[in-house]
Amino acid sequence: YKRGVVGMARSQDPNSANSQFFIMFAPASSLDGQYTIVGNVVSGMELVDNIKKGDEADNGTVADPDRMVKVRIAADK
Repeated sequence: YKRGVVGMARSQDPNSANSQFFIMFAPASSLDGQYTIVGNVVSGMELVDNIKKGDEADNGTVADPDRMVKVRIAADK
């Protein structure tokens, strides 16, 4: 996966993806083929870089997480 890829998060069950997603901050080729890619960040990656990141020891949990106030999703027609 390349930086900026948006994918569906899931548990160990490959059919468990629901409403959670992730954005790649850095490339991770080890994830290739493991998760469904739903898009890419096309602009504003510098804003994504400022999102609070959780500690791996806490399974990525962030105590006071940032919140999305406005999101725009564009689709090809």
